[in-house]
Order: sequence, then C-alpha cells, then structure tokens
Amino acid sequence: MPLDIQRYRAEFPVTESSIYLNHAAVAPISRRVHDAMAGLLADLLGSGAEHWQRWVGTYAAVRRSLAQLLNADTAEIAFTKNTSEGVSTFASGLDWRPGDEVVSIEGEFPANFYAWKALETRGVVLRLVPAENGLVSQDALLEALGPRTRVLAVSFVQYLSGFRLDLESLGQACAARGCLLFVDAIQGLGAFPLDVKQANIAGLAADGHKWLLGPEGAGVLYVSREIMDRITPSEIGWTNVRHWSDFTNHDLTWRDDARRYECGTLNTCGICGLGEAVDLLLEVGIGNIAERILGLTQRLRAGLLAQGHSVFGPRARRQASGIVSFAPRQGSAEQLLAWLLEHHVQAAARGGMVRLAPHFYNTEGEIDQVLELTL
Repeated sequence: MPLDIQRYRAEFPVTESSIYLNHAAVAPISRRVHDAMAGLLADLLGSGAEHWQRWVGTYAAVRRSLAQLLNADTAEIAFTKNTSEGVSTFASGLDWRPGDEVVSIEGEFPANFYAWKALETRGVVLRLVPAENGLVSQDALLEALGPRTRVLAVSFVQYLSGFRLDLESLGQACAARGCLLFVDAIQGLGAFPLDVKQANIAGLAADGHKWLLGPEGAGVLYVSREIMDRITPSEIGWTNVRHWSDFTNHDLTWRDDARRYECGTLNTCGICGLGEAVDLLLEVGIGNIAERILGLTQRLRAGLLAQGHSVFGPRARRQASGIVSFAPRQGSAEQLLAWLLEHHVQAAARGGMVRLAPHFYNTEGEIDQVLELTL
C-alpha cells in the first residue's frame, strides 16, 4: 500500500510555511515529538519529580525503539548528548598502543575526525583515504588497512557529497581482517536501513536532530556486546557503575551494559522527543523512507544537471543518499541560498556549494518548485 504522504505532512507544521530541504543540518520536529516533550515539561512544571519512575520507563522504551532501528540489543544502546560525544567515547576508550593505526576518509565531518586525530598524542597513526569528487573507493579503504590497523572509522553518508557506503560489505571485510568498524551514522540513520549485526559494526554514533527528525541534544551510542569490555568509559559519574542507586557504595565496577557510558543525569525531555521521532520512522518503515528519499534526490539531481549546474557526489542510486550538493552555474552558493530562502526554501551552503536534503514527507511538487527557482 502506498504511503499516505499527506497524512504524514500534517505531522510537520513547517510544511505550511516553507519547503524544508535542510534535514542534513537540523530537521524540524513533528507534532508527536513536540507533544511528547511538552508533556514532560508540563509534568515537571506541575509535579516536579513525583513521576520520575515514568522517566525510567521512557528510557527503557526508547532504548527498545533504537535497538529495533539498528537491529541491536537494548543492552548495547547508550544515550549521549550528540554524535561527537559518542565518537569520542569509543575512540578514547580503547587501549591504544604506540604504532596502532586508524583508517578514515579525507574530508570527514569534524566530529568523526578530531576524536581520532587526538589519539596521535598516544602514538596512534591516523591514515586518511582520499575522496575524488566526493566518492570513496571501498577497495581503497580496504587496501589501506594494515597489520596495525585497529579501527576503520567512516561516515555512513558523507555530509557534503552525500556518498553512501555499503556498510555490510565493508563490515564483513573488516571482520575478516580483525579490524573494528566504527560508523558516524548521523547523515543516514533514519533515512536508510542500517543493520549493525549484518554489517559487523563494532560502534556507531548519531544524534537525533537530522534524519531521525528528533530534537537536538539527544543522541545514541551503540557498542557491540562483543567488544564492550574493551571500551573503557572516559567520562565517569554516579550512573556508570553497577551499584549506581546505592549512594553509599563506592565500588567502581562498571554497569554490565552500555549504560556504563552514561555518566550522569540524562536529557529526559530530549529522550522523550527522540523516542517519538524514532517510533514515527518505524511506523512509516525505513525501507519506504529510503525509496521516497532516493526518488526525490534523483529528481533533484537530474533537474540540476539539466540546468547546467555542477552536481557534486554520486550519480549511482546505490551510492546516493538524501543529500544533493551543487555549485551554481552562475553566482555564489550564498547568493542562491539567499534567493531560495526569500522564496521560503530552506537549504544550506557547505564548501562553496548549495546542499539540498529532502526527507520522506517532501513531495515531488516541492522538488519541481525548487528547480524552477534554480533555473
């Protein structure tokens, strides 16, 4: 049965005032997300902490939803403030030895660069595989893995070019080489299917405010059970430990699941919103969402190319994502962005290009309106 797009568009009031093509930056939230967060605030306003056990139940429910989204176990899910915290937790928690290597991609978003670069002070070597026109050869990535490579750290989708990696084949190759695969998933999670077990992913980080359609400040860190004892918590507080609820017990024994990476009070309001956002995506179906997004970006890409703009990144559907970046055939990206905004189209300028990023609730008609504005 085809999706009732109009039904879901009604969930997003932003559609009443603009064509929103900036999901690769910050997504608008849905009515469901707003209501969940407002409900928590109203409860806190009227009752203080009287209903705190409901909050605990919310944490458990959202872990289940995230685990379903990733095909993970709930024990492998930790809440974070953002993607950067998740990447940093994984990167700094490993027991590194001088001469160990991390392989990554040239031009990664800084969140998936600085945490690995900082390891150079511990004698770790960071090797970057170049990208050409935004595309990365998976063969080149695998060829870069050497006997001292302990982690391959990549983004599911590159933030500028929109290039999408085949994580399953990459993860299987990493497993065969004894290398851990870490994924910055923020530009693909919620838009495309991602199975951490099938892809042999050791660790993954994302935030809720892009393709998950959730609020800022509520992110997820996945750490595989198989390697959890190798990732030591780097931030330590009262909730990392096994006896966290006994304030007189000072035994520093980590919790036996991914909650060991949560070092204190959580963003309860944000997590309430994140849970509603993930549940909405699961209701629509990630496969359905992926097909919708690819259809819209294919329409955008074809139209921009026909107009003579220089489109950056992948052309093949299997490598495409929700991101289409292009250099205008005349004028600057900033000038075109201002023109689009004047006509109520929200997008972004990145790297001298205009970046357009539709989600499943955008329509073909909206894409055609944008193409009229880029003529």
